[in-house]
Formats: sequence, C-alpha cells, structure tokens
Amino acid sequence: MIQIIHYQLMKRTQLHLLCVLCAFVVHATDRPACAEASPVRPNVLWIVSDDLGVELGCYGYPDVATPNIDRLAAGGRRYTHAFATAPVCSSSRSAFQTGRYQTSIGCHHHLTRDKKELPDSVPTVTGLMRQAGYFVCQGYGIADESKSAKFGVNFVYDRKTFFAGYDWSQRKPGQPFFALVHIGEPHREFDKADRPRPKAPIPPYYPEHPVTRADWANYLATIEELDRKLGAVLGRLKTEGVLDNTLIFFFGDHGRPHVRDKQWLYEGGLHTPLIVSWPGRVERGVVEKRMASLLDMMPTTLAAAGVKAPKLPGLNLLADDWKGHAMTFAARDRCGDAPDRIRSVRTRDFKYIRNFHPEIPYLQHSGYKKLAYPVLALMKVMHEQGRWNSPFMADTRPAEELYDLHADPYEMKNLAADPKYAGKLAELRVAVDKWIIDTGDQGANDESKTVDMDALMKGKWDYYVKTMKKRGLDPKLSDRAYLNWWKKELGVE
Repeated sequence: MIQIIHYQLMKRTQLHLLCVLCAFVVHATDRPACAEASPVRPNVLWIVSDDLGVELGCYGYPDVATPNIDRLAAGGRRYTHAFATAPVCSSSRSAFQTGRYQTSIGCHHHLTRDKKELPDSVPTVTGLMRQAGYFVCQGYGIADESKSAKFGVNFVYDRKTFFAGYDWSQRKPGQPFFALVHIGEPHREFDKADRPRPKAPIPPYYPEHPVTRADWANYLATIEELDRKLGAVLGRLKTEGVLDNTLIFFFGDHGRPHVRDKQWLYEGGLHTPLIVSWPGRVERGVVEKRMASLLDMMPTTLAAAGVKAPKLPGLNLLADDWKGHAMTFAARDRCGDAPDRIRSVRTRDFKYIRNFHPEIPYLQHSGYKKLAYPVLALMKVMHEQGRWNSPFMADTRPAEELYDLHADPYEMKNLAADPKYAGKLAELRVAVDKWIIDTGDQGANDESKTVDMDALMKGKWDYYVKTMKKRGLDPKLSDRAYLNWWKKELGVE
C-alpha cells in the first residue's frame, strides 16, 4: 500500500514538473527572438524629444555635443532611417500611441477641434500595458519635477485614468513600469547659443546668411540642453538599479523645427533619430540602416513585455525576422491656420509627394511659423530682392513631386515631369492610392462639417495679432521690417 502511494506521489510530481516546463517554454517563445528568457518583465521607457532631427554626434553631425545620447547609441541599436508618419506633434503622437496611422483614426489635423474618444477597436499602447499589470506613467523622468508633461494627442482621454501616475517612483514594490518621458527640447523657442557654429552644415535649401547661422546655432544649443536632460534620466535609472532591466526607446516625435522641415513631408520633417537600448538583450553598437517607422515602437514594446498585440501596420524592431519597411508612408493635414492635405511614400531610393491642393502656395500664412521662424522672413526678403530663388517660394505647387534621394538627398530637384522617371512615378502614385484605400485615410473628409472653421481661423489670427503687438510690432508690417526685428533679436544686426 505504501509503495502504491509513493508511486502516485512520484507521478504527480513528474506531471507538475512537466507542466512547469511547458509553461516556461511557451512563455519563452512569446518573447522577442533577440531576448533571453527572464523571470522578471522588463521596464519600458519611451523618451520622446519634441521636434528633433538627426543633428547628433552619434549620427555624424559635427559641432554639437551630445555625449549622453552618443553613449546610449553606443550601448544599443541606432536606426539611421527612422521616420514619423506626420511632421507635426499631435498627429504623429496620436499615431505612435495607437500604432495606427493618424489618418485612419481621425487624428490627422494638428490639435483638431473635433477630438473624439478612441473606439474599443483602437487600443493604445499605454492601455494594453496597464491591463498587463504595468505601472504606466507620463512625466519628465525626474521624480521631483512638475507632474504635468506634454502628451499631445488628438483624441479625448482622461489623464487620471489613462495613466496610473506621473513617475515610476509611485509604483508598487516590484511592479514593472512603462514610462513616457517628455523632453521639450529642441522645440522652439530655442536656447541662446553661447558660441557660433561655423562648421555646422546647414541644408542648402536655406540661405547662407548670419540670420540662418544664428538661428541654427540656437537650435544646436537647444539639442545640447536635451542631451543634458536625457543624461539626468539615464543617471537616475542607474542610481536606482533598474537600468539593466529597462528597454529604452529614444526618438523625436517628428523632424526638426525649421521652415521647410516641420509640417512638411520632406526628409527634414519626417526623419528622426531612433535609438533602442536593452542591456544584455540588444547587441551594443549596432547601426541599423533598414527603414523603420515610429509605428514600430508599439508592437516592439508589447512583444518585449509579453503582451499580445492587435493587428498593426508596424513591426517588432527586435524580432529576428525584422527586415525593415520597403515603404514608409506619411501625411500632413491642417496645421493651425494653414489648411492642407499632402501624402507621401518613401522607398530606400525615392520620395513621392502628392499635393492635393496645388493652388495653395508652400508659404501660405501660418501664424505659428511667422511668429517663431526668422529664416522665413529672411527667405521672403531675399526672394523679393532677387537674391534667393527656390520652388518653395512659388505661388503654386506641382500636384506631384518625385525625388531621387541618393542623387538629391535634400529633395531640391523635382523629377515628376521627367520622362525618364515616368515608371517610378507611376509605381509610387499607385502605392499612395492603395495606401489611402487600405488604411481608410479620412483626409478627404470636409472638416467644416464638424468644426467651425471661421471661429478657428479667427482665433488663430487673434493670437497672432496679440503676440505681434506684445512685441511692439504691427501685425501687417513688411517682411523687411520684420527681418530687421529678427536681426536684433538674434544679435546679428
């Protein structure tokens, strides 16, 4: 009898061990292929910079000091070809928070006046991570700073229920965290540069001029302030002993804040740094040249945390079978008081842009741009004087633009009318048509059906007038007078 009982206990023990082993195997296969199985779920940290191009030391840009960003890149994977889906913050942020194109979910107009709650069919990365037991927070990454940080999306949400707190220090002992850290730099207004930057290359679609140089130097100085803040966040992670188990994403919400960059679908508006670090899981010092999208961050985050992801257009950046994107798509719609609709597709070699409103000049009035961008006034004055000529100054736009990114990385020679490129033009035109249909692009919807556009435009104009008057300026002053004011502001009189 005793032998029978002993035999039954032994069989139960073996069955229990077999179940544990099976559970371990299933759990391990759910993890990213590059990650070793770990009994502790990783923390995940998204460090989002506001309006950041690739003017960083680790991206080979000279005359800028970014030692903390460079160290992060050296310890992880740096993506050389990462792109936002929109060249303005609220639209881009709405996209990467949901893993879906902003045009698919009604979040395409910048700071839309028609904000709606997301349907249940559109979960957010924060919501899925919180359901999985993560402490989800959004702040500045410095525990004793203000609790309010920019989230900046175009859908309705309740901060008190959307986030469990503003800092991971508020979590329960042992609870993994998913933290969104906002760093406001290098969004305008810029910091004042303490030195000139004569060796810093400036895109050739801007005039070589002291005003351009001064504004660009201030931009680089503001990037250096971003680097200091990022260093403080990384230092805190190390001090708290959580750095080694934290998957870090560092990126800009879109490209750099300059005249022909932000709000435009050229490289300067969409190309952003992307650095991924995960000690012991992501190989150090890797440079990834295949194309990535900011939409990839949500599926990558969910996979690392062992959370089942819905069907999304993005890819898991850390999967062994990740091959990058053959094409990346982007969209620009109304930005403030500058209504528009533009779509683009990029391959490794070419960029195609479709202007749905070719009758609107590139330089239509934008109160935001006019108030903050001195090179805009400079370009207008130099063009008036016959000293600066660019298609960007034209009164109308072509319906289509096509650029050879290898021969023309600054997208200055439109090949759409060149018969030699007719085949490529047709191919990419079809790709955009298909993308619009497949993703349910809502950009063709008339915004005035749901928004009082007259009131919106009046409010924007009133703000512009009020700000100009605060500066002691006539809101309708000439470009030359305005440029003189900018020269004094920049110290290049």
